[in-house]
Amino acid sequence: MKIKYILISISIFLAGVGSSFALLGGPAYLGAKSDHFDGERFFNLVEKVEREYVSALQGVVSGKQGFGEWDKLPNKSYAPPVERVMAEGLKVTFINHSTTLIQTQGLNILTDPIWSDYCGPLPLVSPYRYRPPGLDFDSLPPIDVVVVSHSHYDHMDLPTLKRLSERFQPKIFVGLGNAELLQAEGIKNVLELDWWASTHVNQNLEVVGVPAQHWSRRTVGDKDKRLWMGYVLKTPGGSYYFAGDTAVGPHFEMIRQRYGEPRLALLPIGAFRPEPVMSGSHISPLEAIKAHDILAAKTSIAIHWGTFRLGMDGQFEAVDVLNDALKQREAAGNPIDFRVLDFGESLEFE
Repeated sequence: MKIKYILISISIFLAGVGSSFALLGGPAYLGAKSDHFDGERFFNLVEKVEREYVSALQGVVSGKQGFGEWDKLPNKSYAPPVERVMAEGLKVTFINHSTTLIQTQGLNILTDPIWSDYCGPLPLVSPYRYRPPGLDFDSLPPIDVVVVSHSHYDHMDLPTLKRLSERFQPKIFVGLGNAELLQAEGIKNVLELDWWASTHVNQNLEVVGVPAQHWSRRTVGDKDKRLWMGYVLKTPGGSYYFAGDTAVGPHFEMIRQRYGEPRLALLPIGAFRPEPVMSGSHISPLEAIKAHDILAAKTSIAIHWGTFRLGMDGQFEAVDVLNDALKQREAAGNPIDFRVLDFGESLEFE
């Protein structure tokens, strides 16, 4: 049994080091140097983050670091989303992992959509899903905009993006260097953004690329050759922040200073153990609460949990840690509005 868990841990560490990847590297982004691009690779606002892989693996072998439980689970049934939410109304549906449906201003926006059964190039070497998406693909309303945070397979799911492109022809936003991955699959209407760059979809929506503390890799030879990011969606009814995948960094304060307090923040909480490894690229549930405070978000919703086993935390461990911390905040007289939605559950704002 210990051998089994050691093999699982090695698989997880490979995901942390390089995700599931193919055999050949992709082309480098060819663009001007900047404060986060050296002419060959992109880099974070904060560099030299130490990831203690050896000590974490030793903890597994010794039995000091255990694995949380995961089970294949069905979903509850929720009413499907309405076709449109007009004006300053807002409805958010948590679908799975980092996939949410944001409905406002008559627009339907998807974040990091994934409907595939596994996140990687091949089923046998890729993390597989433990729960189905909370919304069937065929139950989606017309999709106008898709934002993709980075090239890791659990966030950039090309089969899903191709289905979306063929059915709805949405505008799809990615970071610098990522468009060719989608275009090679025949996916159209792909627009690249740099950090702090923006474009208007229409008079009611401006999409802004913002920094994240993370990394990218799709293949053996393309580590950090494609930019990773979060997004701020600016509308007349307020701004909405989708963090994508991120560790702790100065970007939360920078985003608040530039764009004000978001009406809604979508913040990852999962794949946080073993923390000596995961803290270099993911925030923990407690760090997500700190991010909420720094952003001064009116409401936050937890994402990146309970779908794919990408760390050593259990399926609901991140949710449990988050909820315990929120109860402590409330008991101390300092409550915040940080929600955990079930797969397929929606939250409507007036």
